[in-house]
Amino acid sequence: MTDSIGTDIYVRNEREAEIAQRSDRLAARFADRSAHHDTEGSFPFANFADLREAGYLKLTVPRAYGGEEASLYELVLAQERLARGDGSTALAVGWSVGLLHQLRYTNAWPESLYARFCRETVETGALINHFATERATGSPSRGGRPETKAVATEGGWLLSGRKTYSTLSPILTCFTVSAAIEGTEETGEFFVRSGSGVRVEETWNTLGMRATGSHDVVLEDVFVPDDQLVHRSGAPREERRPDEGGWLLHIPACYIGIAHAARSFAINFAQQYRPNSLTTPIAELPNIRRQIGEMEIALVTARTVLYSVADRWDREPERRKALKPELGLAKHVATNQAISIVDIAMRIVGAASLSRSLPLERMYRDVRAGLHNPPMDDIVVNGLAQRALDEVKLTHT
Repeated sequence: MTDSIGTDIYVRNEREAEIAQRSDRLAARFADRSAHHDTEGSFPFANFADLREAGYLKLTVPRAYGGEEASLYELVLAQERLARGDGSTALAVGWSVGLLHQLRYTNAWPESLYARFCRETVETGALINHFATERATGSPSRGGRPETKAVATEGGWLLSGRKTYSTLSPILTCFTVSAAIEGTEETGEFFVRSGSGVRVEETWNTLGMRATGSHDVVLEDVFVPDDQLVHRSGAPREERRPDEGGWLLHIPACYIGIAHAARSFAINFAQQYRPNSLTTPIAELPNIRRQIGEMEIALVTARTVLYSVADRWDREPERRKALKPELGLAKHVATNQAISIVDIAMRIVGAASLSRSLPLERMYRDVRAGLHNPPMDDIVVNGLAQRALDEVKLTHT
């Protein structure tokens, strides 16, 4: 166990240390490439080659199919440390390893399809994502009906539509999409292989997270065989277990990783920078020490909430449904504290932090994307408010 990992109280055993060390090695490589991909808005194919080579892509695949079967806690640990090198890469790969973690618990795919894809991930480094967002409907968490259509045809379905925010689109060979089943009120989830009728339109040109490859994916009469209809709303499968949402902690883990990198950069700067008006580095100044302390309070608070919720999710499977508000809280605290940490880091470094020759301005832009990943702040706050109201009502009846 390295010294840096040995001082991290959230690394509790040798397996977690190995997971953290792998992420640290990868993060160091990604940090060297991150400015280039951010400037160009290009997809980091070399980073994903490194992830595949290191075995990272099979992190959450069950052992039965050759994977590492990481717990939620281990997924959070891996993602947080990976994001210290490059937030875009961590968030993008998080959707794939996170989705595979979710599928392990929900049985949402037919077992034959799930087994086949898991083996493909282990053997070739295949990635997966679910595309549901559309311009007209907005976030699928808001309940809009997809405009993408699925039309029944001989032996399967023809899919047509456009999906936005399709992270990983430049590298995916397969993905799932939600579509409205024509002639019914039902929706379906379909497993799609890239190929004829599938094209990527490079529309992703954003303030932050510029290298996630979250372009539009357009489907034009794409044929999907019957056995790749994963699920339809009107025909629930009895063996499908509820999604308790733990896998979405890959999102706050990513933003805390970015904030950790910004905090470390600012502290290193403060320990070295000594203007000629001072006899010591600025780290000795009371106001700088106060700001460092404020960053540490925010970071420790966010990591404590994040890791404690992940640990409870792993240890208390019977309480996972009841933990849903805490999952939202972890995301809310982590993303908002990450923004605060990077803001303070910028103040410590001063005007130089605005320069594109330093990583802080990219981190400043990247952490703001967390506000637009699910669950949204208003949903989290309203959910916690409702729980409090229900609890107080119960105690007074």
